[in-house]
Amino acid sequence: MAKDDKKKKTKSKDKVSKKDKIAKPAGKAALKVSPLAPASFPDLPAIDGVRYAAGEAGVRYQNRTDVMLVDIAAGSTIAGVFTRSATRSAAVLDCQDKLKALSDAPRNGFAIVVNSGNANTFTGARGASDVMLIAEAAAAALKIPAGHVFTSSTGVIGEPLPADKITAILPVLVDGLDAAKADVAARAIMTTDTFPKGAMAEVEIGGKPVRIAGFAKGSGMIAPDMATMLGYIFTDAAVTQDGLQAMLSAATKRSFNAVTVDSDTSTSDSVLVAATGRAGNLPITSARTADGRVFAAALDAVMRDLALQIVRDGEGATKLVEVRVTGAKSARDADKVARSIANSPLVKTAIAGQDPNWGRIVMAVGKSGATADRDLLTIRFGEHLVAEKGWRAESYVEETVAGYMTGQELIIAVDLGLGKGSATVWTCDLTHAYIDINADYRS
Repeated sequence: MAKDDKKKKTKSKDKVSKKDKIAKPAGKAALKVSPLAPASFPDLPAIDGVRYAAGEAGVRYQNRTDVMLVDIAAGSTIAGVFTRSATRSAAVLDCQDKLKALSDAPRNGFAIVVNSGNANTFTGARGASDVMLIAEAAAAALKIPAGHVFTSSTGVIGEPLPADKITAILPVLVDGLDAAKADVAARAIMTTDTFPKGAMAEVEIGGKPVRIAGFAKGSGMIAPDMATMLGYIFTDAAVTQDGLQAMLSAATKRSFNAVTVDSDTSTSDSVLVAATGRAGNLPITSARTADGRVFAAALDAVMRDLALQIVRDGEGATKLVEVRVTGAKSARDADKVARSIANSPLVKTAIAGQDPNWGRIVMAVGKSGATADRDLLTIRFGEHLVAEKGWRAESYVEETVAGYMTGQELIIAVDLGLGKGSATVWTCDLTHAYIDINADYRS
C-alpha cells in the first residue's frame, strides 16, 4: 500500500467489525473470518457518477445478498482484464466482446451486474443466452444500451444460471441505487470469502482532488492469469479509455497476477475499472505523463491492497507469505522461481506447520525451469540467512528460524546470483481447512 503524504493517501483498516465476523459460503457451515483479515471494510469515499445496490435473489444462497448492481454515469470510460482460461465463462466472453466494440460506441452510461453462487460456466448456449437476458433487463431498467452492461458470475461451475431470479430483482436494485453502498455491493459478490475486501486512494491531479475506490472477492481457485477472483474499481478521474486500459493491464501484472492461493486459475476472473471524469482534471492519456504517473501509482496501490486481501483470505490460510526472488538471469526466470515456491504444496504445508524447511525451497527452485546454480544460491527466511554456497549457512540456528516461522506474515527471499532479474509473488500457507472448505463446496 502506498505511503500517506500530501499528494496521495491510501486506506484500509486493520480490525474486522462485528458484522463481518462470519461469512456464509456455499459449504455446509459458516466460515470463521480469516485470522489474517484486515480489521473491517474501509470507509470508501463516494465516487461522483457511481451508485451501488445489492439484493437477495436466491441464485444459490438463502438469507444473504447475492446480486449487485453498479450504475456508472454517462461520459465515463471503462477498461477490463480477464482470465485467459480456455474454459472461461459466458460472462467473461461477453465482457471481452463488449470492450472491443466500445471505441465507436456512443458515450452512454454503463452498468455492472454480478451474481454469486453460480459461475454460469460450462453451460453451453444457455449460458450466453442468460447473459443476454440479464444485460437486456438491466439496460431497459437504466435506459442504456445492452452493449454497455457488463456482467460477472461467480460460484459453482456447470449448473444453469437462474437468470430469471436476477432479472426479477433488477427493478428493486435500480430503486435502491446509492453512492454510499459500496460495502453492500462488496458483500453480495462473496462466495467462500470470509470478509469483504475494499481499498481506496486519494490523490491530487492538476490541482483537482481525485478519488479511487474499489472492492474485490476471492478466496480459493486463485492464480489469476490475465481467483475465483473478481474486482471492481471506480474513480472520478478523467482518463481516456485507451489510457485506462493500459494502466489497468500494467497494474494487474504487479497485483492480481502476482498472487496465488492454490495455483488454480478460475474460469471467471475479471477486473473492471471505470472512470467518470467528474473530478474535473484534464483527461489522462498515459502513465508516461506527470498526471498519469500520479494516477497510475494510486491505481497500483489500490489494486495491490485488494490483491493482498485476497491472499489474506486464502481458503484456510493462517499466514501471508511474500516470496522475493532476485539475481535471476531475467525477470521471466525470477517469476518462474517465485511462482514455483509460492505454488508448491510442500512449501506451503511446511509454512503451515511453522517448519523452516529450506530444503523445500531448494526443491522448488530446481523444478521451476529457470536457470540456477546450486553454489550461487542464497536463501533467507526474513532476515535469517539459512543457506548459501551450496550448503546450509554456518550462521543458521534451527530454533531461531523456527521462531520466525510462528509469525503471521513471512518473507522468503531467494537470490540466484546470476543476474539482475527479480520478481515478487504473494501466497499463503496450505492447511487442512482448505480441504474442508473445498470438500463441502457443492454440498
